[in-house]
Amino acid sequence: MSDWNCGISTGCFYKTDILRVLPMVRDGGFNFIEVCSFPAHLDYRNPEHVKKAAELMERLGIEANSFHAPFADRIDISSPDEAQRYTSVRELIAACDAAAILHAGFVVLHPGPERAGKPPLHEWYERMRHAADSLNEVAVHCRHLGLVLLLENMLPHLMFGHVSDVMFLLGAIRETNVGTCLDTGHAFLSKDLRTVVHKLSGHLRMIHVNDNLGDKDSHLSPGDGAIDWISLIRQLREWNFHGPFILELADSGESPEQIMARARKARCYLRDILDGRFNIA
Repeated sequence: MSDWNCGISTGCFYKTDILRVLPMVRDGGFNFIEVCSFPAHLDYRNPEHVKKAAELMERLGIEANSFHAPFADRIDISSPDEAQRYTSVRELIAACDAAAILHAGFVVLHPGPERAGKPPLHEWYERMRHAADSLNEVAVHCRHLGLVLLLENMLPHLMFGHVSDVMFLLGAIRETNVGTCLDTGHAFLSKDLRTVVHKLSGHLRMIHVNDNLGDKDSHLSPGDGAIDWISLIRQLREWNFHGPFILELADSGESPEQIMARARKARCYLRDILDGRFNIA
């Protein structure tokens, strides 16, 4: 697929121990992954579990492109409560330590809380300042570990749910080892997808690839929803994007073989567009 490597997030198996998942991913045709941090999948706070995963990946010839940091209601780096911010940052730093053990290059992070709605303006600015300070602390830790921190655009109903919020945070972060990860499904739901590549261009390092019908974050395979992939890939080419694509597919209750078959089909669909089987001139 040109020089855009295409991998898969292990999040489609988030309920299953990663030690069981990795052979299925390799046998399904993928050796380039993003590791999901859901505790039932990978106990990132347990270095021994993480080391076992890293050793198995090495034996299987699987490379960790990225590690997705945990996100939950209790993890809020923007909270006005200092104790909650402290524990949230510690949680993210533990995830960064796990990413380093896995030899990942990127840590992908939701920069805002998993909370709906935009607060009053004074609180929004206060939360943005707290988030920027917290992200600076995490980014410093990432730099010491040789990692790049990527901020992901979030769902539009969430507090920092638009690309403009990500841009605000990027301007407030002092560290330079910080970029962005574009989630195509999130951007489509927030109606940012038409201009998002232009806005993020100088910061964009990787893509979370998933589709939807414009109604919910359903994590469909590309081509099964309403996203105009030809237009999006045209934008990426115009802005000389050269980063990886990571498929983020839903856990739909299928067998592992069916999930991996969907992933291979999605990868072929993207390759067909890039190889000129669809007209993107």
